[in-house]
Amino acid sequence: MKLNNKGQALVEYLLIIAVVSVIVVSVVKLLGGYLQDSMTKSSCKLIDKTYVEGSKPGEGSCQ
Repeated sequence: MKLNNKGQALVEYLLIIAVVSVIVVSVVKLLGGYLQDSMTKSSCKLIDKTYVEGSKPGEGSCQ
């Protein structure tokens, strides 16, 4: 009797992708404000403006 294991492998790959997706979303959610601040700092330097830090991560701006 020959068994078909392709369905099992597909489910395993989907579970791995789901776990990795949850981890990535969690990391971006935790570090999102800091990432936004670093991008804002870089853009302020490009347009010759001063970066002003906000009260929370992610609220900084150029002035």
